[in-house]
Amino acid sequence: MNYFLTDDQKMIRDLAAQIAQEKIAPIAAELDETGEFPWEVVKTLGTSDLFRVFIPTEYDGLGGGMFEMALVVEELSKACGGIALSYAASGLGTIPIILFGTPEQKKTWLPRLASGEILAAFALTEPNAGSDAASIKTQAKPDGDSYVITGTKQWITNGGEATIYTVIALTDPTRGVRGSTALLVEKGTPGFDFGKKENKMGIRASATRELVFTDCRVPKSSILAKEGMGFLVAMKTFDQSRPGVAAQAVGIAAGALEKAVAYAQERKQFGKPISNFQGMQFMLADMATQVEAARALTYAAARTIDGGEKDVAKISSMAKVFASDTAMRVTTDAVQVFGGYGYMKEYPVEKMMRDAKITQIYEGTNQIQREVIAMNLIKESIRGKK
Repeated sequence: MNYFLTDDQKMIRDLAAQIAQEKIAPIAAELDETGEFPWEVVKTLGTSDLFRVFIPTEYDGLGGGMFEMALVVEELSKACGGIALSYAASGLGTIPIILFGTPEQKKTWLPRLASGEILAAFALTEPNAGSDAASIKTQAKPDGDSYVITGTKQWITNGGEATIYTVIALTDPTRGVRGSTALLVEKGTPGFDFGKKENKMGIRASATRELVFTDCRVPKSSILAKEGMGFLVAMKTFDQSRPGVAAQAVGIAAGALEKAVAYAQERKQFGKPISNFQGMQFMLADMATQVEAARALTYAAARTIDGGEKDVAKISSMAKVFASDTAMRVTTDAVQVFGGYGYMKEYPVEKMMRDAKITQIYEGTNQIQREVIAMNLIKESIRGKK
């Protein structure tokens, strides 16, 4: 389909596709096996200026937005969802600085993030606060001109690899979510340590670790937005970032579809390619239709955000739900197309199926996203009746 990309957007997409094929695809299986973080690819993305695409020009970016980031994430994810996540998760950690950072915070961090010199991460989830993000326990107690952070964040992507972290902590536990605050915490700050690297089912080339805070002191100038606005910072960040998860899902699904179509033409049974059989053709047709529909919704959500629409929670959640459910269906069907071979690690589609699963879980499970969509539908209906 023609999505009417500008020349700059086509260049960004094609460059990301080239890196995916030349730098990522050859090492995807190896890094899936070893779990090694893809620093060499990150460096390539940096020197290729792809970290700049969603950062404002006044901070050494290219002035694009979520749509440009989605184009990059989709192309990288066709080759490896885990390696692509290292890029996308830095975007997630960068968004709150773009949205809520002071001029000084932006000047300090955004040029370095734009160059790919350093990575960012976002820390909200805790052992007992996943979908119920309002139940976080990590505290940042005011102490003079500082906050002293104590607590644990769990399953943080880019944990241990990123340099700068947006951490959501309670500055006034008596006020519940209204007592949470977003703080920037730099790696190496005394009292800020990391747990073990998680051994995951999929996206194994990405780094996922606990963040452990023990009397970690940060200056009050580390606040993003204002004290008590931490939950708002988190929700507004996710509204912006969810099309990135959707783009990752679209890329994984599209990569699996490409492999399935090629294999169906090569694999012969009963004396002819299995692509000649109507049952196989119908399966491939459904897979292709689902991928294209997911891509269209993802692009629409990203463009809506970049267009300045204020209330984007519904379309952002729709894109994330539909694309991630699509990725799980399409990768599962790709394994089916490959038959017994698809179940073997020598072939790429089993990895794609493992990588796809997380897109239904992180940045808000799909069950939570459906609640967000429904609540917004009801609100719109009530407003329409007034």
